[in-house]
Amino acid sequence: MSARRTMRRVHLWLGWVVGVPLIFWTASGLWMVARPIAEVRGTALRAAPPALALPSALAAPRAAGATAAAIEMQHGTPRWSVTLPGGAIRRADAATGRLLPGVERAEALALARASVKATAPIVSVTRFAADAAPLDLRRARPSWQVAYDDGTHAYLDADTGTLLAIRTPQWRAFDWMWGLHIMDLGGREDTSHAILIASAALALVASVLGMVLLPVAVWRRRRRT
Repeated sequence: MSARRTMRRVHLWLGWVVGVPLIFWTASGLWMVARPIAEVRGTALRAAPPALALPSALAAPRAAGATAAAIEMQHGTPRWSVTLPGGAIRRADAATGRLLPGVERAEALALARASVKATAPIVSVTRFAADAAPLDLRRARPSWQVAYDDGTHAYLDADTGTLLAIRTPQWRAFDWMWGLHIMDLGGREDTSHAILIASAALALVASVLGMVLLPVAVWRRRRRT
């Protein structure tokens, strides 16, 4: 059997093998680039943060060994968000420095109403532990999920009250397409696994063979005529 015929057969079979992943890659990629990213992220749903009003005497948070601190307004009051050794995050009163307790359900609801410009009614408020965070949050933080009737989810940090994320139905559809694109529908994070690498390698081989065979086929046809 000639080398050209062997390459044609290999190219044909590789076409069948990589055809399905190529369709997945193309269809999911087309869907993702066709969606305005600001719309996917729900940027318009984020309320503008209130102007920062600091007390006349700003007190440092009473947290020994704090590695980072930021300040934001909550309920018209400035509060610290303090990162402690080991990664724990607490909030503290900016006027006294006193550490404050975590966010309860009623406060999470109030903070969501202040920070999210949603028109749909709220249907549920659910707390999640850091080790049981929903897939669409993508952060290992304790959180309150505020779910709206239109499918939008707002996540607030259960320790500090900070708005962590807004996930619209479009975001979840985009996220599913991303998982399909990288062939990781489970975690939707792994871009370097055996199935994806093997599929990409086979697609590359099929493409190279096609580029080699096409000019050969054209040359042979011209030679006959």
